[in-house]
Amino acid sequence: MQGSSSTSIDSFLKWLEQEGKSLNTISTYHQELKKFEHWLQGNQQKLGDVTQKDVQDYILFLEEKGKSPITTDKIMGAIRTFSKYLKKPHVTLGIQIQKADKNDEIDVLTKKECEMLLTEVREHENERNIAIVYMLLHTGIRVSELCGLDQSDVDFHEGNLKVISPHGEERVIPLSHELKDHLMKYLPINPTEKALFVSKSNERLTERSVQYMLKKYGVNAQKLRHTFCQQLIDKGVGLEVVSKLAGHKDINVTKKYARSRVQQSEYEDAIRKTFSND
Repeated sequence: MQGSSSTSIDSFLKWLEQEGKSLNTISTYHQELKKFEHWLQGNQQKLGDVTQKDVQDYILFLEEKGKSPITTDKIMGAIRTFSKYLKKPHVTLGIQIQKADKNDEIDVLTKKECEMLLTEVREHENERNIAIVYMLLHTGIRVSELCGLDQSDVDFHEGNLKVISPHGEERVIPLSHELKDHLMKYLPINPTEKALFVSKSNERLTERSVQYMLKKYGVNAQKLRHTFCQQLIDKGVGLEVVSKLAGHKDINVTKKYARSRVQQSEYEDAIRKTFSND
């Protein structure tokens, strides 16, 4: 399986060279296609048999990981060119890519929307899914981090969660009382000994599975992560603390949440309070 796919990529790269593409472009396409191939293999799919649904799921996966619309569009360009080379241009038609927000607004749930989401999830009475949604909303972890969690990462005695970021850095996040309660309800029905969240076949949950589950409720993991950060900022939590809890490598990423909630009236109030004669 892998050999065939790799051969396809190799012949594609030679074709790009014949088409006069720069070495930089060829190298970028090679890297992105190998990542796409690796993701497909993790979902029991071959690169040569890729479907439109696979491409859309991969784009969603990239967006869940926090890839910017510009980066995602570049990756899509590599997949689009490869699909044309395979004479399967239809697999990239109609693919939706999240657009960059001109106002740098961050898409978050309001307090009421959070309550409605949690109510809806609880009504379905699936303890695993309830625990997952609370985990994402009350810890802000990435979907990849959630899927990588082991039961041993949850410390009920200390009341915290150990998380390993995609960069291999460890951070500890306190558990909310509600999250702790739902984890304690879910764990006794988890038949495995290692992975925290598992499928019906008792395999570790994949990012794709989590995305599908969340899609039923009209949200995605990235939106829940944004909501977590935004709620902390709105409560007056310092940027450095939010940055550490969220596992941001660059505090400038965290600063976006502070900017997104400053309304024009607040600017006006700030000027009045500072320069008023009262």
